[in-house]
Amino acid sequence: MSTIALPFVRPLLARARRPQAVPAGTPPLADPATLAPLDSHQAAWPGREVTSGGVTLHVRETPGAQDTPAVYVHGLSGSATNWTDLAALLATRAAGTAVDLPGFGLSRPLASRDYSPAGHADALLCFLAGRGRPVHLVGNSFGGAVALNVAARRPELVRTLTLVSPAMPDLRPDPRRVSDPKLLLALLPVIGKRARAELAAMDPRTRAEQVVRLCFGDPAVAPEHRVAAVAAEYAARARLAWAQEAAECTGKAMVAGWLRGESLWSVAARVQAPTLVVWGDRDRLVAPRLAGRTTASIRGSRLLVLPGVGHVAQIEAPMAVARAVAGMWDAVEAGTWEEAG
Repeated sequence: MSTIALPFVRPLLARARRPQAVPAGTPPLADPATLAPLDSHQAAWPGREVTSGGVTLHVRETPGAQDTPAVYVHGLSGSATNWTDLAALLATRAAGTAVDLPGFGLSRPLASRDYSPAGHADALLCFLAGRGRPVHLVGNSFGGAVALNVAARRPELVRTLTLVSPAMPDLRPDPRRVSDPKLLLALLPVIGKRARAELAAMDPRTRAEQVVRLCFGDPAVAPEHRVAAVAAEYAARARLAWAQEAAECTGKAMVAGWLRGESLWSVAARVQAPTLVVWGDRDRLVAPRLAGRTTASIRGSRLLVLPGVGHVAQIEAPMAVARAVAGMWDAVEAGTWEEAG
C-alpha cells in the first residue's frame, strides 16, 4: 500500500513524472498537458438507453480514444452526470460510458425490483459482459462498492479499477453523515412515513444545496450553474414513479448488508485488477480512516488522499483525480504499475 496527498487548492499543473520514473511508494500522476482541458461549463454528455447482456441502462457516452473504454458508476442517489468532468478530462485516453444504475438517473428499475448491492452488481456485471471487452472501471461511493463486487467476481471484465470513496462498511452513528436528519427517520418502517413525505416534497434547489454541503469538502467551490443543474435533475427525478423507491430501497439494503456482516473486505481481497483508491480527507459520508484499510485489502493497490476534498472527489477536484487515474492507466499499459508502488 502506498499513499500520496495532493492539496486541492494548490497548483496541480506541475509536470508529472513518466510512470517508469515515479519513485517507489507513490502512485504515478499523468502530465496534465496530456489530458483534455477542464471546462467547468461542460454540459452533461448525451444520453441514451443501451441494452447489453439482457440489461437495459440509461448511459451517457463520452467520445474518446477507442482502446480500452472506461465505465463510470455513480453513488447512492447520484447519476451518470456525476462523471461529466472526469470523463471529459480522460477522453484523451478512453471513450467513456457513465451508467445510471437501475432505478437511478434515467434508468428504469429491473423487473425484479432487486435494489440490493448484489442486485446492482449483477445488473452491471451482465451489462459489461454483454459488451464483450474489458474496461477501466471507475466507481464512487455506492458505485465503488458495486464496482468492487464486479471486479472480484469477473476479473476478466476489468482492466483497471478506480474507487473514489467507496462505500465500505461504516456504521458510525453520526447525524452529520446525512444531508437532512429526516433521512434517518425515513429509514424507519412506521414513523418514517411522514419524513419520507416531507423529503419527497422538498424544493429541489434546497435538496441540491444540502447535498453539496454534505458531499463537498469545501462547498464554496461548487459553481452556481452546477448547483442549478443538480436541482433541475432532482426535479426531473421527482417525476419518475420509481425514483423514491429506488433510492430508499438501495440505501436500506446497503445498510442492512452491513448489519448482517456481509463483508466488502473479503470481496476486496479477491480483486485482481490494478487498483487506485482515491479519498478526500474531509469525507463526511465514509470515514477517511477506512482509506488505508481499503487499500491494504486490495493486492497491489495505491492510495491517493486529497486534502480539503470531500466525498465526491471526481466532482470537487476532477483534475487531481484525472491525473491519478490516467497515471495508473499509463503505468498499467507500460507494465510499470507494480514498479510504481
